[in-house]
Amino acid sequence: MALMRITSPHAHGPMSTTRVMQSVLLATVPGILVLTHFFGYGTLVNIVWGAMLALLFESAALRLRGRPVSFYLKDYSAVVTATLLCIALPPYAPWWLIVVGIASAILIAKHLYGGLGYNPFNPAMVGYVVLLISFPVQMTAWSPPRGAGELHGLVAALEACFTPGNFDGVTMATPLDLLKQNNALLMEDLWQQTPLFGRWAGLGWEWANIAFLAGGLWLLYQRIFTWHAPAAMLASLGLMAALFYDGGSSASGGSPLFHWLSGATMLGAFFIVTDPVTSAVSLRGKLIYGALIGVLVYLIRAWGNYPDALAFAVLIMNFAAPFIDHYTQPTTYGHRDEGSK
Repeated sequence: MALMRITSPHAHGPMSTTRVMQSVLLATVPGILVLTHFFGYGTLVNIVWGAMLALLFESAALRLRGRPVSFYLKDYSAVVTATLLCIALPPYAPWWLIVVGIASAILIAKHLYGGLGYNPFNPAMVGYVVLLISFPVQMTAWSPPRGAGELHGLVAALEACFTPGNFDGVTMATPLDLLKQNNALLMEDLWQQTPLFGRWAGLGWEWANIAFLAGGLWLLYQRIFTWHAPAAMLASLGLMAALFYDGGSSASGGSPLFHWLSGATMLGAFFIVTDPVTSAVSLRGKLIYGALIGVLVYLIRAWGNYPDALAFAVLIMNFAAPFIDHYTQPTTYGHRDEGSK
């Protein structure tokens, strides 16, 4: 019998980089709508401005590298990076803050290493960490959510972004900030006396996390990624919170449900941790990779200097991903596992 002279890969499908990036953008829509509902139009302004900057920087980098601009712009990777970064920024961030963040993500974290597929660190998280370390005041200037303060409209959002000196907005600490700084009130008293808390976590943040969870589950249903890394991250984060939860004293680190629905937990679990370029590749590696990110998130939230530690945890594990893959490679077909002898 004659064999077909066809080289690998043998499986073909409609999925491509462009289709994956489009699916990721679509999956962020529920979360973006919830953020807009609770915090106003600032998030939308940030995303649009950030996407324009990302395309500009991407085009400039491609021209300098002698690559076809139109071909690479069509993969939407720059827009996805900008969207994920701008979702994590305060809704009324000034225009120059977004410029610095997008430039760090696209030019340094992505193209400095050779472009898409060669970057060892997640570009959006690099941009976020650069901003958080360099401009901590602007990065913690979150506006109060709907129900806890005045909600600004589109004009105010544009004014805050492009003429920040003329914008007089009220900012408040996030629920993770309040929990970290609390050393006197019981959790129940803190919950009752602070308008920033909702039913399970922060007002607005809890529904945003649920919306990103829904978008992530849709991506999982579309087989954009496997369940291993996000499930492991959420499980380890919940386990750490349960182990150190004392029932709600003034020194409490918060319940598992609080940590799952606070900050950027669900955005990180389904949109950041699952990045196929910077995460572990093997299935066992993804479990280890996700679990360690969950542990680091809790450790930094509870005892570190930053209330929401997702970006730092992801970058640390990006660095460790090749090491994890080296020791979790599946057994080659036709060979015995050395550990089974």
